[in-house]
Amino acid sequence: MAMIAHSDWLTAEEAAQYLKVKPRTLLLWVRQAKVKAFALSGTKRRVWRFRQQDLDAALLESSVLPSPSPSVLVSKGTQ
Repeated sequence: MAMIAHSDWLTAEEAAQYLKVKPRTLLLWVRQAKVKAFALSGTKRRVWRFRQQDLDAALLESSVLPSPSPSVLVSKGTQ
């Protein structure tokens, strides 16, 4: 049985799965400079690679995933 070598580099699809977002959302964050990404040269289309440590660092910054304080909505008739 062949072993797959572990790589520190993730594709956009793999990075999106790691962050539990859609690839389009991840690429939007790249364009907004919220997530560090590396474009591969020599390709006609932009091909991105990500490092897990950069994804983890981006999650710790407030600019990537702004989360307002949790609140509970109470409708008028259910008090």
